[in-house]
Amino acid sequence: MNKTVTVDIPHRLGLAGARARIDGGIDKIASYIPGASVTSQRWDGDTMLFTISAMGQTIASRLDVQGDKVQAALDLPMMLAMFAEKAKEMLQQGGQKLLR
Repeated sequence: MNKTVTVDIPHRLGLAGARARIDGGIDKIASYIPGASVTSQRWDGDTMLFTISAMGQTIASRLDVQGDKVQAALDLPMMLAMFAEKAKEMLQQGGQKLLR
């Protein structure tokens, strides 16, 4: 069974500023997962939908951008669900660095 990891990342960039940082740094998010890479990405309104490939698994991901926070969600497949807490921690730290 898949496990969804969700993190709220506060920022002070405003909507346009946060979107610009995400556009320029989406690959950095995947770099916080060893051996991972972003394999697809697209905007749907203020939501960045992207896919991460890691350890032979596909992770459906999204970043919902708001004026004062970004809600990040990773849908971890069963094989990676055991790493949910570590993924949440890395997502929180990496997201904060990206949105500084």
